Amino acid sequence: MGCWRKIQSSGWIFPTLILCMYGFFVMMRPSEPFLTPYLTGPDKNLTIEEVTQKVFPVWTYSYLALLLPVFLLTDYVRYKPVIIIQGISLIITWLLLLFAHGVQAMQLVEFTYGMVTATEVAYYAYIYSVVSVDHYQKVTSYCRSITLVSTTAASLLGQLLVSLAHVSYFYLNAISLASVSMAFISSCFLPMPQKSMFFHKKSSPEVSIGPTDKNPSDTSNQPNYQQGKDVRRSSENSQKTHQLFKNQDPKHFLAVLVQLCKDLKECYTTKKLLYWSIWWALATAGFNQILNYVQVLWDDKAPSHSSAVYNGAVEAIATFLSSITSLAVGYVKLNWDLTGELALGIFSALDAGSLFLMHFTGNIWACYAAYVVFKACYMLLITIATFQIAVSLSMERYALMFGFNNFVALLIQTLLTVMVVDSTGLGLDIGTQFLIYGSYFAAIAGIFLIRSLYTIISIKCQTNIAGNPRTNEAEDQNINGYATRL
Repeated sequence: MGCWRKIQSSGWIFPTLILCMYGFFVMMRPSEPFLTPYLTGPDKNLTIEEVTQKVFPVWTYSYLALLLPVFLLTDYVRYKPVIIIQGISLIITWLLLLFAHGVQAMQLVEFTYGMVTATEVAYYAYIYSVVSVDHYQKVTSYCRSITLVSTTAASLLGQLLVSLAHVSYFYLNAISLASVSMAFISSCFLPMPQKSMFFHKKSSPEVSIGPTDKNPSDTSNQPNYQQGKDVRRSSENSQKTHQLFKNQDPKHFLAVLVQLCKDLKECYTTKKLLYWSIWWALATAGFNQILNYVQVLWDDKAPSHSSAVYNGAVEAIATFLSSITSLAVGYVKLNWDLTGELALGIFSALDAGSLFLMHFTGNIWACYAAYVVFKACYMLLITIATFQIAVSLSMERYALMFGFNNFVALLIQTLLTVMVVDSTGLGLDIGTQFLIYGSYFAAIAGIFLIRSLYTIISIKCQTNIAGNPRTNEAEDQNINGYATRL
């Protein structure tokens, strides 16, 4: 009893523990890797065309429609109510999956699941409102690690139950319903935050993510460092403006929105942040599209009604390798300002190659392996992009760019869905879709490989001219102007 009181009075252990419990149960969904076989099987009896062209696109549309309103509401109501809404949405989703039938009912499932994904921001933002800055790194690692562990365990559990115990997909969904119900119950015990990032700020000094006290002499090999420092300084100046809206009536909501728009404009005028954000939006749109339809491709290569299904094992391996690649980024010592865009180009090319292989191969195992490579490469790059953006910004501006980048990604994904997948558009077969997705990532790779080549050449030109004593001032200005245009 004394130990429990100590945990509650610690200030950060209790909310972190409850949030980790919530994250574990939310992601403990062993039925998710088997959604397509479940919908096209005897339980729901939908055709693969109905699932691909009429059901799955609803998730993209609902996610896009809900993301921005939910993002603002999350901060305004201080996170906990939105986490509870997410738990309720998960329960409704799995109740419908278990007991509803027909295309329209499954479209409603996708809509409620769109609410689930739109409210995910509350889970990752909540902890920063209830713990001190000293514990940010620790609690972030706990919360993110528990979701990866739970996802891997759920996928493995689902695969073992299907392959060894021959449990039906219906009972996998029943287990998922029990898990998300536990998540909802645990969310009710979360302490209510007293502050938020935008609408309920405290007057304490803001702490930026990333280095703020480096000696300028340490930045000689980082050509974009000064830009990041300028963004941090501008962010600190805008804190006074944010304070005007502290504890104000809802009528000031519009004024806060105006200030957020100004913050976004200042962030995207920094070339480094702009280029990383462009890749983030383009690649995330493609990644979400692949996640949404890869099970349909697997079912096309090896129909679930006549072949063994190993979707759970593949998802577990892909998630595990993705966590390893993400972790490895923290131990790689590179000048990402110089090599980051090259990495984006190379690994995006690997993603494109994986998708082309998934299109052309008739072997389901090659298709599985290509998916594992694709997911691991994306998770590696998104980790680098996240760090490169976060290191230059305050917590508020990072959250703002995170939300806006995802919104742009959803816009792009919606265009892909309307043009390629939806029956109102081209309504292409799943194999042709993945050929287009491979071409899409090949275009991304080409953009950033060309961009990285120009960056490297411009930096070498600047270095050579700086070492030439006969170079006049006019030539220096020409080179600097050329590099700026890049």
